[in-house]
Amino acid sequence: MRPAEFCRGLLLALDASEGRRRRRQRDTTADAIGLTLKRELLERAVADDPEPDAFEGWLVEQCLAAADTVSVGAARAVALDVFGEWRLAVASPEFAAWLARGAPSADAS
Repeated sequence: MRPAEFCRGLLLALDASEGRRRRRQRDTTADAIGLTLKRELLERAVADDPEPDAFEGWLVEQCLAAADTVSVGAARAVALDVFGEWRLAVASPEFAAWLARGAPSADAS
């Protein structure tokens, strides 16, 4: 699996997260900000499609580049989340297959 393919699947999974977020009764502004940062990072990964062996380094570069627009801590947290999911997809054929199917979820609608 290439990072772009993986990130496309995660973008579809974010739709489910957004669906759940909208149905919550509490203020979800912080959730929306985090999801926006993650979506932007995933979209850049789809566009750049770094080599699988270079994906971790690419994520670090994105954190450093984000320092001009968002906090490095926020960028790092999102990058760590994406990298953890990448490692899971590499190790888990089931998770990778779910992403490849478009991350189907009833929460997406």
